[in-house]
Amino acid sequence: MADPVSWKLIEPGWTVVDSAGERLGTVDEVTGDAEADIFDGLAVVSSLFSQPRYVPSEQVGAITEGQVQLRVESAAFGRDERYVEPPSSEVIEPDKASIFARAEEAVVGGERDRPMDVPFLRRLYVLLVGRTRGRG
Repeated sequence: MADPVSWKLIEPGWTVVDSAGERLGTVDEVTGDAEADIFDGLAVVSSLFSQPRYVPSEQVGAITEGQVQLRVESAAFGRDERYVEPPSSEVIEPDKASIFARAEEAVVGGERDRPMDVPFLRRLYVLLVGRTRGRG
């Protein structure tokens, strides 16, 4: 068995398995505050066209390099709520922002004031990155 690692090392594309070791999907996003060492949970996708499911940190068991094992069975994972990206909390002033942030603001708009679904292209990217790294 591999050595456990910190939640801070979890990357999109890592494999997620249930308590019995059955593959459930891949990590789409990790939520928490790394500076305060507060792990909130994971967004997990089970297939390319599925919506991410939110898994609270209380349901996360062993974390090893490239894999996250949950403390629940696969049936319980299917009942988890759909992951919705929280609204942004930081406003970047245009004169202080990078050129990329200014370009994004011009296309997407400023601060989001409502939750947003995780975009399909982001899920596709995470899936492809996970497969090219041999984790999918």
